[in-house]
Amino acid sequence: MTAPSSSATAADAPAAAVDDALARVAERYAVRLTPHLTTHMDATDPADPLTRQFQPTAAELVSTADERADPIGDSAHSPLPGLVHRYPDRVLLMPVGVCAAYCRFCFRRAVVGQGDGVLPADQLEAALDYIAARPQVWEVILTGGDPLVLSPRRLADLMRRLDAVPHVGVIRLHSRLPIHDPGRVDAAVVAALSGLRDSAVWLAVHANHAAEFTPEVRAALARLADAGVPLVGQSVLLRGVNDSPEALTALFRTMVRNRIKPYYLHHPDLAEGTGHFRVGLDEGRRLVKGLRGTVSGLCQPTYVLDIPGGHGKVPMTPDHLVPAAEGCVVEDPWGGLHAYPPEPALAPHPAPAAAAGETP
Repeated sequence: MTAPSSSATAADAPAAAVDDALARVAERYAVRLTPHLTTHMDATDPADPLTRQFQPTAAELVSTADERADPIGDSAHSPLPGLVHRYPDRVLLMPVGVCAAYCRFCFRRAVVGQGDGVLPADQLEAALDYIAARPQVWEVILTGGDPLVLSPRRLADLMRRLDAVPHVGVIRLHSRLPIHDPGRVDAAVVAALSGLRDSAVWLAVHANHAAEFTPEVRAALARLADAGVPLVGQSVLLRGVNDSPEALTALFRTMVRNRIKPYYLHHPDLAEGTGHFRVGLDEGRRLVKGLRGTVSGLCQPTYVLDIPGGHGKVPMTPDHLVPAAEGCVVEDPWGGLHAYPPEPALAPHPAPAAAAGETP
């Protein structure tokens, strides 16, 4: 056999190293694309916003000491498989642990995409019993994985069962399916989310760049909105995808034009192998502050940080108050400073008069 030339060896070695690195990424984290995404992404351009979000890279093999498999501490608040109860009035229910495609920055990337991903029937029953036994649970949030990948029959049955719990007032679903595979958001899926007896249904659509809103995606969103399903937007601030005023403005305006109210802009979580997506908190606060006064209030989500370790979600709202000797100074959206007076010294409010027959 003739030995390869030195030039061929030099050319083949980097490609082999890349292939080996990507194989190791695929062994560690789920990798999947949909035909819709591959049609609209430019796989030859690593800066393409869809390519950057969905195409695996060797950078995912690099982890830091601060990163963790469970960055927001789901396990610390999980009384049962498939259930997270972090806040008193709401629970996360994860009926499925797979998605139609996998984002490379996913905060649950250590656990999604395992097996068929459907929560076993006995565990789902236990989770539903847990919800029914706790009157303080007002909102059930279906997440995963992506709850809309359930068959319409299973989805409709789950929605009906949650709707039958008297104290459940809201069922909120978090989904990427309208972006990943908009054709699957068909009449059967829309019907499963519509027409419940008592509970209000809200759908949080996850999107990070205006380029995700293809004609097919806009049509899927219209099917949901036309059926009366309220839509809110959830995004992640991602380096190289939307970390500029122009990209965020285009994203949130596109959401609003498609009847999605921007709800949360998440600071990226400390998930393993996602450091190449993260921006600094100071940078994020500057970006969000720059939108105030330049973009409609309808286009302003709350910028939030999920505190690592399971300590909850808090707003990273930029501050417009400047300390002053008396009162305060307020910064306007364009950097101007304006004095605001202190609270007036007022006499105490008089005590309310006693009702007739009451002892004062």
